[in-house]
Amino acid sequence: MLAGALGGSLLGPAPAGAVAREIIELQTGVNQLIQGQQALQTAITQDSAVQRTLIEQSMDSVNKLSNSMAAVQKNTQDLSANSGARLDTMGTQVQGLSDNVADLQARIGKLDQKLTDIQNTLQNVDSKIAAPASAPVPTTSYGNGPGPGPSASAPPSGAPPMASAAPPASADVLYSNGLRDINGKHYDLATQEFQDYLKYYSETDLASNAQFYLGEIAFMQGQFQQALDAYNRVIENFPKSFKLASARMRKGYCLAELGQKAAAIRELRTVVRQYPGTDEAKRSAAKLKEMGATVG
Repeated sequence: MLAGALGGSLLGPAPAGAVAREIIELQTGVNQLIQGQQALQTAITQDSAVQRTLIEQSMDSVNKLSNSMAAVQKNTQDLSANSGARLDTMGTQVQGLSDNVADLQARIGKLDQKLTDIQNTLQNVDSKIAAPASAPVPTTSYGNGPGPGPSASAPPSGAPPMASAAPPASADVLYSNGLRDINGKHYDLATQEFQDYLKYYSETDLASNAQFYLGEIAFMQGQFQQALDAYNRVIENFPKSFKLASARMRKGYCLAELGQKAAAIRELRTVVRQYPGTDEAKRSAAKLKEMGATVG
């Protein structure tokens, strides 16, 4: 009976105090879990606010950087445009100096020829002096008085003299004045001087240069169609001119400015192919890259 009583006590329900203690511990764990969840949510909220602030600051920095880049790009474009204009002006001045050198060389050649002619004339005079005197040529008298007859080339009596328009200045003066005025940006005067040069001295060595500079004047004033016509006259009328490469390069520039991109690319590629290693070929290649076209 005693053993049965002990077994019953061991197999019976747990005391009420132990159950209450377990419930309290469970509630305590649940409360701690809730507090931990609330703390985690608070931390997440704070982190989100910090991240939002950082993102806004980053966006502001990106916007400022974009504005700075845009300003730098604009300054670069302005500098490139100004540099291009300065290079064009310097190129024109260098070409003017080259023309002056060529003009001096042509003058020296002409002086050499004149010296040769003078020497030949002196030799002829010496030979005539050394030769025996020839018989006098009889003269024919007309009317009552003696004297030589009228020359075959003399105009008849009472006929008006032949009128011919005289050039405003010599070839050297006109050409030098044109170069001076184009470098001084007196484009109207330079245009008139180079036109006069072509009118009165179209057969000289520098006539093609005068025609080229008419194109340069129009190009610098933004008159691209007029400049294109002038460059075409150099190419067509002066195929042996040493301005030919420059005229073809400038023709490509004009075509690009007039919106004829395909024709401009063809002309610039021709300059690169036909005049390799020259300044015109290098500038044409740079223009092709600027237009987004390949050189070859």
